[in-house]
Amino acid sequence: MKVKACAKINLMLDILGRRDNGYHDLYMLMQSVSLCDEVTVDKAPDITISCTDPKIPTDAHNIAYKAAQAFFEATGISGGARIHIQKNIPSQAGLAGGSADGAAVIVALDALYKTEMHYYELCAIGAKVGADVPFCIVGKTRICRGIGDKMELIRPIEDCHIVIVKPHKDVSTAEAYAEYDKIGWRRKPDQKGIVRAIQFSDLKETARLCENVFEQFIEVGERPEIKAVMRKHGALGSCMSGSGPSIFGIFESEQAAQAAATQLKENFEETFVCTPTYYGCKIIEE
Repeated sequence: MKVKACAKINLMLDILGRRDNGYHDLYMLMQSVSLCDEVTVDKAPDITISCTDPKIPTDAHNIAYKAAQAFFEATGISGGARIHIQKNIPSQAGLAGGSADGAAVIVALDALYKTEMHYYELCAIGAKVGADVPFCIVGKTRICRGIGDKMELIRPIEDCHIVIVKPHKDVSTAEAYAEYDKIGWRRKPDQKGIVRAIQFSDLKETARLCENVFEQFIEVGERPEIKAVMRKHGALGSCMSGSGPSIFGIFESEQAAQAAATQLKENFEETFVCTPTYYGCKIIEE
């Protein structure tokens, strides 16, 4: 079973507070995009993983491995999975690449073992593995609250072209939240405004209102340069995704997006042009 596993971007990310258990309550507007890994899953006696990216762990630390374990525990099935990941989504980039792979494994195993679970059940399994996994299973345009596990489907974003760039410097998610915990006041994004813009199919206003509170206290030195190139080529708006460091820009024109990407690739190898998708995982070969 071969599955497309889509990356996600955060059109908006706001931190509402910190829980007693150390987790943070979030408000996120998430969008699945066509930048994707391809995950192939076969039945096997045990769980094994191979990956085209040698930097990705292929043991029990991999989210895909944990997803397979969670699936078999939830269903009571005595089985295994041979998992191969064709890695295209940059790792540690704020794009949920690992969560996308975990989501793909759950979707593939449901089909392979013919458990025919409702997507609510698949998402419940995914939530045990990682906060972004449920969204990566279903994708589209959704408001995600809590730690990301409470999802609300809204009208899809308008058709557009999205340029994603991963800067050279990685950002630690744990360190990003630690920095937030040190900060008191921060400017609040316009949650209602961006949802209203999407509901009224106003792409320009949607892009203008994209905002990520992490940008207020996480320093990514190459961010101004990347955003400047995007603006030069007509980006309607640009924003950091997740806890970073990836930056995305929204373009009406594919030609403009490709022109921006061509210039950005001169300095940033991991530059991609993609579009919104209306799914998170999609079986492409059985």
